[in-house]
Amino acid sequence: MQKTTLRAAIIAALFTTLPAHASLPDDLGAKLGFLQGCWATEGAEPGSVEQWTSAVGGVMLGMSRTVKGGKVRAFEFMQLREDEPGKLTFVAQPSGAAPTTFALLRQSETEYVFENLAHDFPQRIIYRRHGDNAASARIEGKSKGTLKGIDFPMKRVSCEAGPSVN
Repeated sequence: MQKTTLRAAIIAALFTTLPAHASLPDDLGAKLGFLQGCWATEGAEPGSVEQWTSAVGGVMLGMSRTVKGGKVRAFEFMQLREDEPGKLTFVAQPSGAAPTTFALLRQSETEYVFENLAHDFPQRIIYRRHGDNAASARIEGKSKGTLKGIDFPMKRVSCEAGPSVN
């Protein structure tokens, strides 16, 4: 009985000493799994979407595409992963550029804020959950000395819907 009590105390101590910003890989799906699936960017041309896989092995993969004038004008490959033990990161690779990593700054039940102050723009990437079928992404930071933010409101859509999802 004493071994069980000691083991429980050790496990409890380990979990209470994790930093507030830590996210374990097994926890990724529980925390950010709401992103899994397909999202249409509201107010954008049909086909402007963001899509996320389920979390497997502590990694979620994503991609986005922006359509203007009927043509893909921008795209991005993304990852949500545990970059170092206990450190959740967002990795962005827009339009074929080199990957940029943003560390999780803070999180709540409905908001996840990633930051990289050394990056030109954006310095912050924010995902917010607005119920089961709505979310938003926001990029913000300084651009040419001016504070700037861009919002991307999204609604959940069928991944089978094709380009005419709006």
